[in-house]
Amino acid sequence: MRISIMASLSGSGGRSAVDATVEHLAALHDEGFRRVWFSQLPNEPDLLTVLAVALREVDGIEAATGVLPIQNQHPMLLAQRALTLSLLSGGRFVLGLGLTHQVVTEGMWGIPWDKPVRRLREYLDGLLPLLAGEPADAVGETVTTRGALNIGAPAPDVYLAALGPQLLRLAGRRTAGTVTWMTGAQTLAEHVSPTLRAAAEEAGRPADAVRVVAALPVAVTDDVAALRATAAKQFAVYGQLPSYRAMLDREGYAGPEDAAIIGSEDEVAQRLAALRGVDEFVGAVFDPSPEGSARTRALLRRLDS
Repeated sequence: MRISIMASLSGSGGRSAVDATVEHLAALHDEGFRRVWFSQLPNEPDLLTVLAVALREVDGIEAATGVLPIQNQHPMLLAQRALTLSLLSGGRFVLGLGLTHQVVTEGMWGIPWDKPVRRLREYLDGLLPLLAGEPADAVGETVTTRGALNIGAPAPDVYLAALGPQLLRLAGRRTAGTVTWMTGAQTLAEHVSPTLRAAAEEAGRPADAVRVVAALPVAVTDDVAALRATAAKQFAVYGQLPSYRAMLDREGYAGPEDAAIIGSEDEVAQRLAALRGVDEFVGAVFDPSPEGSARTRALLRRLDS
């Protein structure tokens, strides 16, 4: 199983998020990581602009978005930006996208959150041809995309943040796979992976043409209770957002701290080895201490295959 790491634009300690990201990406490359997945929160700097600088400055490592929301940008605009990143990085960019939450879409942007499956399907109707260097002519109910681009860059792999069966089937039929968050081992093995791969086969694709990328909080520590308390506080919001709450409920988890992978090196390694149907694990290292964070990253590097 491939092991990657999660990063964000927050927590730069008052420094420029651009400078901090370049430094962080370079450090992760030097440690031996091959891919870093970056989150995008609505109050942060624009992730793709930051990555344009970071990928230009740091060679030999891939960057992925985990994930960009579709509701606030047109498919042609996103295709332009994604292909530009692919061009300047020599194909080291992976595009993870999805539907952000209703509280953001309607509460902050004033954009309807209805018809999520149709909205994402119509978005892909416009986006995927453009990424492949082909013209788009997709008339939809929620979005219409017409035109072509002339960028000449490698088409980035596209992953969907898909948890429910309809979006998983859409991902399986049309994209490189799904990227999940706060989704436990049983749900990944019994729901996410089989639904995704069955949809790929129904669409005439091999089951292994799609990949499950699973992101979870992780910490290697001798003080499990303390790190559980940290996880409960740091990730509390994910116990309240409906899509993640549903995934936690499927596992019988009381809160995000139950989804977090916490323990000694052997215990963390055993829990990662128990992930079935997962092609890539993305560790969100959350130990606030530099020593604990370094210890966790060291284990993730050793387990990468």
